[in-house]
Amino acid sequence: MTLEQLIKSCKKRNPQAQLALYNMYKDSLFMCCLKYCKNKEDAQDNLQDAFIEIFTNIHRYSGKGSFEGWIKRITINKAIDKYKKESRFLLVEDDYIFTDIYVDTEDLFKIPLKNILKFIQELPSRYRLIFNMYELDDYSHQEIATQLNISVGTSKSNLHRAKLILKDKITTHRKAQTPNKKAIKNGI
Repeated sequence: MTLEQLIKSCKKRNPQAQLALYNMYKDSLFMCCLKYCKNKEDAQDNLQDAFIEIFTNIHRYSGKGSFEGWIKRITINKAIDKYKKESRFLLVEDDYIFTDIYVDTEDLFKIPLKNILKFIQELPSRYRLIFNMYELDDYSHQEIATQLNISVGTSKSNLHRAKLILKDKITTHRKAQTPNKKAIKNGI
């Protein structure tokens, strides 16, 4: 069955087609959820909410544009909606524009992907959300500001703070992985 046929069957609320579509996209959407959520349990909840929204609104997908992009957008929006509702989601409101943070890409290639994902998940919610939207999902600061009802400057400053935290975590990880030359020399 082609994707187009599968979508048509899902629009008719065919359970087998829904299961097939779920199985086709669950892994990639779960990875998307992991970026936005602080742990696997939250990511699973977000994935479930996203698929409910996808199946409820699949009749709105007109076939124009990428279906995968459409379902990814729904998944990201579900994560954003969750964080908007949380009372502890308070963005730092300032309009300072900071210079970009440099991280040596060689350091990144030496760190397992699961560690990098863990570092992102450990970011405070407000920073994790903006970091993911801007750096990983190509939202502009204007789009982020509109989505979250904040200023462009606030989006930029929160992204800057997220990068500072990540840079610190990467540096700390790198130092922890580098053997102590003195200890090696002394046979420890």
